[in-house]
Amino acid sequence: MYIPNVSVKVEITSLAGIRLDAKNSGAETVNFDVKVKLEEKERKSQMVIVGFSLFLTTKPSIVKFEVEGTATVTGKDVEINKMLEVDPETKVPYVFQRVYQYAYAAMYLLSTILNSPPPPYDLLFPHKEGVPEDVTVEMSTEAADAMVVQADAKVESSEVNVPNK
Repeated sequence: MYIPNVSVKVEITSLAGIRLDAKNSGAETVNFDVKVKLEEKERKSQMVIVGFSLFLTTKPSIVKFEVEGTATVTGKDVEINKMLEVDPETKVPYVFQRVYQYAYAAMYLLSTILNSPPPPYDLLFPHKEGVPEDVTVEMSTEAADAMVVQADAKVESSEVNVPNK
């Protein structure tokens, strides 16, 4: 969702890609398991800082990616609150869609270095093929103004060619 006059600045503070199986058998179907955590860290007038953790693993066990950081959302308070709402189609907050676009680029680069399948670029977007239908999001408040969102999803990608090494 595009919300005018809202800026989302994503800063990655930790990035890891680990090749789990160096002698994979080659072309096969790869499933991506996804775990996401979003937590509101700070709120001021016209600004919210959201911490995020994103963990992707594959089945079969080929590679795992871990991305952590913050997203600073600035704009009018009403529009910021819209960005923090959960998209009814994907069951994930709109702000995470922006976070994933940024994190995807970093994970894609890591996947080329590790010679492993990249994560799907269209993760959690229902208008694309290969999107999970059973995404669950948990929201809880830890403090008066804090929000925590966790989502789990399983995404199946199409055939992926993983050369032997």
